[in-house]
Amino acid sequence: MRAIRGSRIGCLARPTPVFGTRLFSHSRIISNEAKEQTPDQPSKPEAKKAEEAKGEVKDEAKPRKRPLSRVAIGGSQQGSKSFASSNSIEFASWKAVVVLIVLGGAATYYFSKEKEKLRIQREVESRRGHGKPLIGGNFNLIDTEGKPFTQENLKNDDKKFSIIYFGFTHCPDVCPDELEKLGEMLEDLKKNDNIELQPLFITCDPNRDSPDIVKQYLADFHSSIIGLTGTYDNVKNACKKYRVYFSTPPNVQPGQDYLVDHSIFFYLMDSEGNFVDVIGREADAKEGAEKIRKHVDAFIPQAEREARKESWLGFLYK
Repeated sequence: MRAIRGSRIGCLARPTPVFGTRLFSHSRIISNEAKEQTPDQPSKPEAKKAEEAKGEVKDEAKPRKRPLSRVAIGGSQQGSKSFASSNSIEFASWKAVVVLIVLGGAATYYFSKEKEKLRIQREVESRRGHGKPLIGGNFNLIDTEGKPFTQENLKNDDKKFSIIYFGFTHCPDVCPDELEKLGEMLEDLKKNDNIELQPLFITCDPNRDSPDIVKQYLADFHSSIIGLTGTYDNVKNACKKYRVYFSTPPNVQPGQDYLVDHSIFFYLMDSEGNFVDVIGREADAKEGAEKIRKHVDAFIPQAEREARKESWLGFLYK
């Protein structure tokens, strides 16, 4: 009985309490699991290096901050760049608008100028009529040096207009007044516009107005005036071509003084020998010069007019 009891007592004394065994065994299991996992994990220095490496990668991904000295006061440099860019775009747009306005104004002025020239040319052509010209044509006279002067002498490549006046050297008042006005017009055009004309004085009194007489008479007026005379038939033909009326008293005796009745007009001819316009006695020198100036400025040679009809400006000539 003692043995049995002792054995039981011995058996009962050896085992540890149940709760302690379970806790111990469980803690050992956890520690063993931790030991098993430890070799797979990097050491602290290596982990630190790895974290630093990761940190460097993250830092590289982030935009680096620039020094404060490079940043514009009152905002970031990026903001200042965008502001400057917007200002440059705004300036460029304003510049483009100004350029367009200038070009538009220039184009408008050019086309209005061309349109006005065309209008004047059409008026001139309407005065000439169709087919045979109403005013102007071939004539055959001589100048004060005895040299021939014809319709061809009106033509030139310098776009130089001619202005013709019919009169006579014994005219007491009208002719001198008109020739004085002619001189004023010539001076006005030359001084203000650098326009030079070919002024002609054709006598309506060939019986008394020889080349020498005409030369002496014109010496009192503008030096550029060219005097023309000729036989009675040639002078009459020239007057007829320009629709100039003139008459002398019948049965005039040699040496007898008389007056010649004639038309009082200046006839403006272009550089192609075509009639352009007339300037009457009622117009003063300033008005006459302005009319001449307008026609000279609007003049376009025939060949150039035809070429323009085929160009991009052709719509103006239709």
